[in-house]
Amino acid sequence: MQGLDNAANRFTRNAPRFSRPFGKLRSFLLLSVAAAAKQHFLSHPLSYLLDEQPRSTVPDYVQTFGYPTPLTLDNLDSLNANNGTDVYLTSKDDITKDPAWLNGVKPDKSGKTDGAVSAAVIVNDHGNGHADVFYMYFTAYNWGGTLLGQEVNEHVGDWEHNMIRFVDGTPTHVWYSQHSFGQAFTYDCLEKQGSRPIAYSGNGSHAVYATSGPHDHTIPNVNLPNEGLLTDYTDQGTLWDPLLSAHFYSFDAGANAFTSYDPAHPTAWLRYVGKWGDQQYPDDDPRQSFILPGVDATARHTGGPTGPQDKQLNRTDICPEAKGYVCNVRKELSALGE
Repeated sequence: MQGLDNAANRFTRNAPRFSRPFGKLRSFLLLSVAAAAKQHFLSHPLSYLLDEQPRSTVPDYVQTFGYPTPLTLDNLDSLNANNGTDVYLTSKDDITKDPAWLNGVKPDKSGKTDGAVSAAVIVNDHGNGHADVFYMYFTAYNWGGTLLGQEVNEHVGDWEHNMIRFVDGTPTHVWYSQHSFGQAFTYDCLEKQGSRPIAYSGNGSHAVYATSGPHDHTIPNVNLPNEGLLTDYTDQGTLWDPLLSAHFYSFDAGANAFTSYDPAHPTAWLRYVGKWGDQQYPDDDPRQSFILPGVDATARHTGGPTGPQDKQLNRTDICPEAKGYVCNVRKELSALGE
C-alpha cells in the first residue's frame, strides 16, 4: 500500500534508532471498524478537548478550577497540579442529546481519518533487540451495549490499544485490549493483510478483537464466539489504517518520559494523569440508571478512562498486570484458542 510505505518512510526518517532494527516497519496494524448503528468512530483528542472542561472530585463532583484556555494537547498536563488523578475532562454538552462531536470521523476509502489524528504510536525500545510498539486509539464516546435489556457502561472518552512485541526485528506477539483486560496472541496465528495483523473494533465499546463475529465477554478474559449476557459485535466493516492518522513517540521508561519523533507533535498530553471523560453521574442524576441500584457495574453511565500513560507501557509480559487475571498467550484463533 502506497499510504503505508509513505507513512513508514516518514517514521523511519524521524526515528533512526528504532528504524535500524525494524527495517521498513511493515508489521503495523490495520483496524476494521464494525459497521453498526451504535458505532462512534475515531476522534482527534485535540478537537475533543474543545468540548470538555476539567472538573475535580475534590472536594465534590462539580468542583471546577482555573485552567488554561484554550485547553490543548500542549498544556493538558498542567491539570496534574490540581489533584491530577481526580480530574475528569467533563463534557460541556448533555451527552444524552447526542452532540455531533461524539460521532468522530469515519475513515475514508484509503483508511485515513481525514482531519483527525486518531492514533498515537508509542515505541518502548527495551534494548537488546526487544521493543514493544503500542497503538493507542481514541474515540469520544463508549457505548457499552445492553445487559438484561438495559444499556450499560456508557461513558465519554474511550482509549483502547494494541501492542506488538518485536524481538530482533521480528514481531512475535500481539496484545488486544478489551474492557478491563484483553487477550494476547502469537503473531504467527493472527489474521493478516500481507504482514500486518488485523484488529476488529467492537461495535460501540471499541474493545479490540482478533476475529470478527460476536464475542460473549460475560466471563472476564473468556471470549466465546456466540451471543451472551454481555456481547461485543465485530464484522468486516470500515477499514482503518492507524499509520495514516497518527503521531509517533518513543517512551523512556527509566525517565518516564515521552519524545516525539516529529518535534512539531505535542507530548504534554501524554503526561496527563486524569480521566478522559465525565465522572460517573450521581445516583440521583436523571440521566443515570442501574440494573441493580447502587451496583456500579450495572450503571448506565460510568466514568471516563485514563489515557495512554496508564496502560503499563513498560510491561514484562505481553499482557499488563491486573489483579485476578492470568496472562494466557493464545496460539490459535479457534473458539477455544480465543
